[in-house]
Amino acid sequence: MATTSGTTPLDRALDVLSHSHRRRVLTGLAGADAGAGEAFTPAQLRAEGADRERFRLELYHKHLPKLERAGYVDWDRQRGAVRRGPNYDEVAPLVELMTAHEAALPAEWP
Repeated sequence: MATTSGTTPLDRALDVLSHSHRRRVLTGLAGADAGAGEAFTPAQLRAEGADRERFRLELYHKHLPKLERAGYVDWDRQRGAVRRGPNYDEVAPLVELMTAHEAALPAEWP
Protein backbone atom coordinates (compact mmCIF):
# COMPACT_ATOMS: atom_id res chain seq x y z
CA MET A 1 0.00 0.00 0.00
CA ALA A 2 1.43 3.36 -0.96
CA THR A 3 1.84 6.01 1.66
CA THR A 4 -0.49 8.98 1.46
CA SER A 5 0.23 12.58 2.40
CA GLY A 6 2.99 11.93 4.90
CA THR A 7 1.55 8.74 6.38
CA THR A 8 4.28 6.18 6.86
CA PRO A 9 3.80 2.43 7.34
CA LEU A 10 4.74 2.92 11.01
CA ASP A 11 2.11 5.66 11.42
CA ARG A 12 -0.56 3.38 9.89
CA ALA A 13 0.48 0.44 12.07
CA LEU A 14 0.42 2.48 15.27
CA ASP A 15 -2.94 4.01 14.35
CA VAL A 16 -4.43 0.58 13.72
CA LEU A 17 -2.96 -0.79 16.95
CA SER A 18 -4.47 2.06 18.97
CA HIS A 19 -7.72 0.15 19.64
CA SER A 20 -8.01 -3.09 21.59
CA HIS A 21 -10.54 -4.67 19.18
CA ARG A 22 -8.10 -4.31 16.29
CA ARG A 23 -5.19 -5.56 18.41
CA ARG A 24 -7.23 -8.63 19.31
CA VAL A 25 -7.95 -9.39 15.65
CA LEU A 26 -4.30 -8.94 14.67
CA THR A 27 -3.02 -11.09 17.53
CA GLY A 28 -5.56 -13.73 16.51
CA LEU A 29 -4.10 -13.65 13.02
CA ALA A 30 -0.58 -13.87 14.40
CA GLY A 31 -1.44 -17.36 15.63
CA ALA A 32 -2.91 -18.43 12.28
CA ASP A 33 -0.82 -20.45 9.83
CA ALA A 34 -0.22 -17.93 7.03
CA GLY A 35 1.33 -20.52 4.73
CA ALA A 36 -1.84 -22.57 4.85
CA GLY A 37 -4.00 -19.46 4.38
CA GLU A 38 -5.61 -20.22 7.72
CA ALA A 39 -8.50 -17.95 8.60
CA PHE A 40 -9.35 -16.37 11.91
CA THR A 41 -13.00 -15.95 12.79
CA PRO A 42 -13.79 -12.78 14.75
CA ALA A 43 -16.64 -14.72 16.39
CA GLN A 44 -13.85 -16.43 18.34
CA LEU A 45 -13.27 -13.17 20.19
CA ARG A 46 -15.09 -12.72 23.46
CA ALA A 47 -16.59 -9.41 24.48
CA GLU A 48 -15.03 -9.32 27.92
CA GLY A 49 -16.79 -6.85 30.19
CA ALA A 50 -18.68 -5.36 27.27
CA ASP A 51 -22.08 -5.62 25.68
CA ARG A 52 -21.77 -8.48 23.17
CA GLU A 53 -23.98 -6.83 20.53
CA ARG A 54 -22.16 -3.50 20.74
CA PHE A 55 -18.82 -5.32 20.45
CA ARG A 56 -20.02 -7.16 17.34
CA LEU A 57 -21.38 -4.00 15.71
CA GLU A 58 -18.19 -2.03 16.34
CA LEU A 59 -16.05 -4.90 15.12
CA TYR A 60 -17.96 -5.41 11.87
CA HIS A 61 -18.78 -1.79 11.08
CA LYS A 62 -15.68 0.04 12.28
CA HIS A 63 -12.65 -2.08 13.15
CA LEU A 64 -12.61 -4.80 10.48
CA PRO A 65 -13.19 -2.24 7.71
CA LYS A 66 -10.27 -0.16 9.03
CA LEU A 67 -8.01 -3.22 9.12
CA GLU A 68 -9.11 -4.11 5.59
CA ARG A 69 -8.47 -0.57 4.26
CA ALA A 70 -4.95 -0.72 5.70
CA GLY A 71 -4.44 -4.02 3.89
CA TYR A 72 -3.68 -5.85 7.13
CA VAL A 73 -6.59 -8.27 6.68
CA ASP A 74 -8.61 -9.84 3.91
CA TRP A 75 -12.14 -10.07 5.25
CA ASP A 76 -14.62 -12.51 3.76
CA ARG A 77 -17.87 -10.99 4.98
CA GLN A 78 -19.97 -13.93 3.74
CA ARG A 79 -18.02 -16.51 5.74
CA GLY A 80 -17.08 -14.16 8.55
CA ALA A 81 -13.45 -15.17 8.09
CA VAL A 82 -10.38 -12.96 8.28
CA ARG A 83 -6.99 -13.81 6.79
CA ARG A 84 -3.73 -11.92 6.69
CA GLY A 85 -3.92 -9.19 4.08
CA PRO A 86 -1.27 -8.06 1.59
CA ASN A 87 0.16 -5.51 4.07
CA TYR A 88 0.06 -7.73 7.16
CA ASP A 89 3.86 -7.95 7.18
CA GLU A 90 3.90 -4.18 7.76
CA VAL A 91 2.28 -4.58 11.20
CA ALA A 92 3.50 -8.10 12.07
CA PRO A 93 6.74 -7.06 13.86
CA LEU A 94 4.78 -4.82 16.24
CA VAL A 95 2.15 -7.50 16.89
CA GLU A 96 4.89 -10.07 17.54
CA LEU A 97 6.73 -7.68 19.84
CA MET A 98 3.60 -6.98 21.88
CA THR A 99 2.67 -10.65 22.03
CA ALA A 100 6.16 -11.64 23.15
CA HIS A 101 6.06 -9.05 25.95
CA GLU A 102 2.41 -9.45 26.93
CA ALA A 103 3.22 -9.83 30.64
CA ALA A 104 4.99 -6.45 30.67
CA LEU A 105 2.08 -4.61 29.05
CA PRO A 106 -0.79 -2.91 30.91
CA ALA A 107 -3.61 -5.08 32.25
CA GLU A 108 -6.03 -3.95 29.53
CA TRP A 109 -3.86 -5.55 26.86
CA PRO A 110 -4.62 -6.43 24.18
